[in-house]
Amino acid sequence: MTETIERKDGDTAQPDWVAHPDRFAQRHLGPGLAAQAQMLEALEAPSLAALADAAVPTAIRLARPLELPQPASESEALAELRAIASRNQVYRSYLGLGYHDCITPPVIQRNLFENPGWYTQYTPYQAEISQGRLEGLLNFQTMVCDLTGMEIANASLLDEATAAAEAMHLCHGLKGAEGRDTFVVAADCHPQTLAVIRTRAKALGLRVHVCAPEAIACDGSVFGVLVQYPATDGVVRDYTRLVEAAHAASTFVVVAADLLSLSLLRPPGEFGADVVVGNAQRFGVPLGYGGPHAAFFATRDAFKRQMPGRLVGVSKDARGKPALRLSLQTREQHIRREKATSNICTAQALLANMASMYAVYHGPEGLRRIARRVHLMACVLAAGLRRLGCQAGDAPFFDTLRVGLETQTSAEVIRLAEAHRINLRALDERTIVVALDETTSLADVTELLRVFNRDAAPALDLGELVRAAGSGGGDYPAPHRRMSGFLAGAVFNRHHSETEMLRYLRRLEARDLSLTTSMIPLGSCTMKLNASVQMFPVSWPEFARLHPFAPLSQAQGYRRLFQDLERWLAEITGLPGVSLQPNAGSQGEYAGLLVIRAWHESRGEDARRVCLIPQSAHGTNPASAVMAGLRVAPVACDKAGNIDLADLRAKAAAHAHELAALMITYPSTHGVFEEGIQEICRIVHESGGLVYMDGANLNAQVGLCRPGEIGADVCHLNLHKTFCIPHGGGGPGMGPIAVAQRLAPFLPSHPILGASGTQAIGPVSAAPWGSASILPISWVYIRTMGAAGLTAATQVAILNANYIARKVERHFPVLYRGPGGFVAHECILDLRQFKSVTVEDVAKRLMDYGFHAPTVSWPVAGTLMVEPTESESKAELDRFCAALLAIHAEIVAIETGQADRQNNVLKQAPHTADVVCANEWSRPYSRAQAAYPAPWLHEHKFWPAVARIDNVHGDRNLICSCAGIESYATEPV
Repeated sequence: MTETIERKDGDTAQPDWVAHPDRFAQRHLGPGLAAQAQMLEALEAPSLAALADAAVPTAIRLARPLELPQPASESEALAELRAIASRNQVYRSYLGLGYHDCITPPVIQRNLFENPGWYTQYTPYQAEISQGRLEGLLNFQTMVCDLTGMEIANASLLDEATAAAEAMHLCHGLKGAEGRDTFVVAADCHPQTLAVIRTRAKALGLRVHVCAPEAIACDGSVFGVLVQYPATDGVVRDYTRLVEAAHAASTFVVVAADLLSLSLLRPPGEFGADVVVGNAQRFGVPLGYGGPHAAFFATRDAFKRQMPGRLVGVSKDARGKPALRLSLQTREQHIRREKATSNICTAQALLANMASMYAVYHGPEGLRRIARRVHLMACVLAAGLRRLGCQAGDAPFFDTLRVGLETQTSAEVIRLAEAHRINLRALDERTIVVALDETTSLADVTELLRVFNRDAAPALDLGELVRAAGSGGGDYPAPHRRMSGFLAGAVFNRHHSETEMLRYLRRLEARDLSLTTSMIPLGSCTMKLNASVQMFPVSWPEFARLHPFAPLSQAQGYRRLFQDLERWLAEITGLPGVSLQPNAGSQGEYAGLLVIRAWHESRGEDARRVCLIPQSAHGTNPASAVMAGLRVAPVACDKAGNIDLADLRAKAAAHAHELAALMITYPSTHGVFEEGIQEICRIVHESGGLVYMDGANLNAQVGLCRPGEIGADVCHLNLHKTFCIPHGGGGPGMGPIAVAQRLAPFLPSHPILGASGTQAIGPVSAAPWGSASILPISWVYIRTMGAAGLTAATQVAILNANYIARKVERHFPVLYRGPGGFVAHECILDLRQFKSVTVEDVAKRLMDYGFHAPTVSWPVAGTLMVEPTESESKAELDRFCAALLAIHAEIVAIETGQADRQNNVLKQAPHTADVVCANEWSRPYSRAQAAYPAPWLHEHKFWPAVARIDNVHGDRNLICSCAGIESYATEPV
């Protein structure tokens, strides 16, 4: 009889004949066993294990399998997670703090939020096949500009607190040269925002001064001021005089605003704000215990080149027709590196698109109705509370009331509220804050009044209160009332029926190439399967509707989820301390470097401020180092793409007394396992520094080696890469960090929940556990794969990359290989030998074959960096290779003069349907060659929405908000 195996975590391994036949690993891995055998034969490798042995240095290989629970089937994992989710208690949370329950319109939830045609795209760097989500993001920018009254807005940031911190950076960047070092924050800003600002300011040596808003004064040391509008206690203030005084002192003013309130309140741009930030969460995006949500950042046009994040702009294509693209891309970190003004290299694209579609669906009048209803509910509650003897709504407010108690304490009211499954927030012993939202009903107001009436039904005429509150129509007196219009463009006034909205969403989806169409082989981006079983739990109300600052007792399901993930990620990395707070890879980099700084400072080595970074590193690395208050010293790479050990030794010796860290990506940015990695770590450690490992390429390590055993002290993990969280068209992401035991006491803290010890660095994100609602995705992935499945995934990722490299190497040389002649999980194809064709021509021509281009000209100009991931089948890999080889033949025809050097299929690519179907065709190649160059295209053809885009025109004629792309069209869109 087969024996079972008891595991340390209490999970019991079942004998193979009992195991569920619905195993996930076989669904996750693209090539089946037969296909793997054929691919291994092409590589002359006897097995997956032998291939891994040849590609990965023996010295760093794991000595034992990972200790993880035995894999569950898809149905078993969902049942287990259901039981965990049931431990979360979804109370009605009137806590505010920038987070509000809301209603996600079902047409948006089903057709955008839960739709792989929207959440599986990558960042829209190939704009010709990204027009759908780019239009959605342009709508977002327009919505933010209109509501805030500002001139320009970006395509979203991570959360309100970090957006406010980015605003501080912008203000200091513009004023710091004058010797100004103080940022003033109003005391009634959200506490998590203040805490994140303190974290950022400390790293840069800036001073943060907190005072009551009426006490704010600006002198020659102040470069910026931050105020909350409405304040965290709900009060709406007129900041006109404060702004005038600040500007008279040459000081910038940042306003953290509630977006919904701005449909009724005077926009900050109209009283002189320089920057407006906030969170678009209440525009149809679930609470999700803190995220992901789309923050916004709006400013003056004069500051557009200092603005962080991404910016969608209107340009034109080769036909002169309007086309959208990411503008001002010279601000990207891979170009500016340590001179970058921000380390943000992403957006919250999926959530920004949700918020923009909420505005499209409701339109300006719909938003006003929602805002008026929320405000009137607050007015009804305030009137009732006053009649109960409380002080409420004595100052102007929108949806949040500051309630002064006469006969009870805050603790007594909160305990009674919890008995009614209601969460309230105490400001002090006798003051409570109540924040209403879109979901609040009159029944909710009645129950709240009962809570404040010591659990007795109040003797109040609710109808009379409603009539009294509604007499003003929800309008504000001057100077608070909004007098200007907003969202006048056609796109915000056309799609208010579900039929129209559904068709609009589907039309945009059809203009985007996602993983639902074909593989996205972007090197260093890991566009792997986002399985449906992993995505289901994100919409479960037990995860989606929990307020991030609800009492921990109501979030026991999340606590169990976090504990599992922390334990599993610690096992996978070999680093026992884990923080789930960083909500992007860039935030993980930053948090990891702050932990390293804090550790050095705890040892009295404050002078260690130099960070060694290889010249091949991701551009966010030097940007993050500068933000963490470190000085960057570049390290050279040799001709094989490896770190130059001689240069590293020299730099480490030169900075021995001030070396803080080395940042390194492993496998290297050039796609190989450097054999000298342990020597690299030893050199840094002997000089007193620590090793930070960028986890972008962890997909080539899981189950084969562990950063902690290689020599890393800190590692951030891109959960949106290795652990299956979708890229969402450019966001969301998650970047937890894992650290060595001695660094664990320094992991991020939070001022409201999740507070750590006295050595902890401050928070790096607004919510204690970052974008918590997408963590179930990674939980399900690890739970269904198990140790063997994860190891197999890594091995197949290496197999797929080497298979592509072998199939195309005769025509596109592979630039770097490891000592065994193999690449890691990605390969760099060299196109620099061609004289008449550029790498961009090849990228655009791949669209005609139905593929997204690999990473273009990075880390080496004139190359393509290909990462197929383990999720792609042999058939898909063969199609991709066939496309590359066919394009090579087209290149040869151009290089040898058989085809015109300018008017050819590559220079004119991509080819749109309207061009191919036009009455006239004057090109020296056939329509069939243009549009159907491969046989599989006759079964399914993805058409690029626009022809090749003029990037230079878009930057020289910057247009970043509009009423919709139809405003620029010369014919109906």
